[in-house]
Amino acid sequence: MDVLLLFGRSAQPDFGVTEIATELGLTKAAVHRILTALRSRDLITVDPSTRRYALGHAAVALGRAYLARTDLRAMAAPELRRLGEQTGETATLSLRRGNTRLYVDQVVPEQELRMEVVLGVPYPLHAGSSSKAFLAFLDEAELEDYLSHGPLEQVTERTITDVAKLRREVASIRRKGYAMSLGERQPGASSLAAPVFDHDGHVVAVVSVAGPTVRFKADQPENVAALLEATARISEQLGYLARA
Repeated sequence: MDVLLLFGRSAQPDFGVTEIATELGLTKAAVHRILTALRSRDLITVDPSTRRYALGHAAVALGRAYLARTDLRAMAAPELRRLGEQTGETATLSLRRGNTRLYVDQVVPEQELRMEVVLGVPYPLHAGSSSKAFLAFLDEAELEDYLSHGPLEQVTERTITDVAKLRREVASIRRKGYAMSLGERQPGASSLAAPVFDHDGHVVAVVSVAGPTVRFKADQPENVAALLEATARISEQLGYLARA
């Protein structure tokens, strides 16, 4: 199983016997026996010319079966609870629907003054941290298509509606890996959001943490770290391998 998992967790497409033995602290003879067993079930394949090994079609079928039954909401739920406990604020999960995104789950703190969101209501992809986290990680063609669809809706007086300014904001989010908002979707709310990536590196969801501006400081390093750790764990469950 360690040999099989080595292929799954590495960005390297194939391995030689010596590499596997060195990585896992096994003898070459043991690695040969293991690879032979895995090949017999098509979990591993070998290139006869290079004698390098890669995942076989049976392993791909296992991955597809796992992804097919994946419930993002259920998968993210423990991370939302943890994030809420770490920050003391509201943690949310959003999904994209075309040129909009919507909240599908939230964990609300037991505080008298707190943020709550309405689930299932669509919001434009430029208003608020969760929306901007989706927008920033679209491919260039999708981004240009969104920005060229006419005037951007002014959701609050702080919503970014200037295309040039929004482009700068998108570039900043891509560099940092997360988005922030101060009242851009809801007056009096501060929020921090980061994307969840699937095995192909596509953004499939966004997690955010939000609270009243008078209390929640979105740019505090501990809040940023807690959010990025949460999204990294969810992305890892979806097969995403972060690039060094």
